[in-house]
Amino acid sequence: MDIFNDRLSTRKRVLATVKSSGPKLVPFLATLCVYFVLWIPISNTSWFSALIKSLPVLSLGVFVLAHRPSRGHLPSYSHRILLGLLFSATGDAFLIWGDHGFFIHGMAAFGVAHLAYISAFGFWPLRPSLGLVFLAIGAGAYLVIYPCLTGSFIYTIGGYVLVLGVMAWRGTARALGAGYARWWLRLAAVGAWFFMVSDLILAVDRFCFPLAYSRSAIMSTYYVAQLFIALSVVGRSEGDLLWKRKH
Repeated sequence: MDIFNDRLSTRKRVLATVKSSGPKLVPFLATLCVYFVLWIPISNTSWFSALIKSLPVLSLGVFVLAHRPSRGHLPSYSHRILLGLLFSATGDAFLIWGDHGFFIHGMAAFGVAHLAYISAFGFWPLRPSLGLVFLAIGAGAYLVIYPCLTGSFIYTIGGYVLVLGVMAWRGTARALGAGYARWWLRLAAVGAWFFMVSDLILAVDRFCFPLAYSRSAIMSTYYVAQLFIALSVVGRSEGDLLWKRKH
């Protein structure tokens, strides 16, 4: 009976938080629509196209800030997620000029973003067996694109895949913990998986061979990944505090 009551209570808390958090996603949804409606050609390497591409992720940064407790500083977890989003937006801008020598800069920015996410997720519980699973997935993905790589990309892509795999491992391991926050950390785990899918499509399309509808697949999975990771801050947000005040 206690277990049933705990689950019911948790579900009520989740629903209450969703209701209070939903309106804060309007800027993200609006900028996302603008990006897909304008669908600026990749050949248009301008600051405007960089802004349009970065705005959805920057809007998620605003979403994270909006979930700061009414009294007190931004929680450490949320602060690190925000940092990851800002570096991701920087990476988005660099990749606009990816064919003009800035691809490596964009990859570096995303690498730092993943390190920020890893720092947010932490290393407890460790779950090393899960780490081996993601190591195998990352190794498999790298082997797929390895024959297509040349020069320094052989090493930089390998390092990036490793960091991305660790991020997915830590996000998933953290999501397996118990408690109310687990509901939101699960979103971070799913977001990490979407990130892996998005980057694999991008790597194959860029280094191996063109894929049909690659840009649509890359950007849709990428924005879903960032959305889910950003939503993971909700468990530590004012929405939770709102439910506690009412109950």
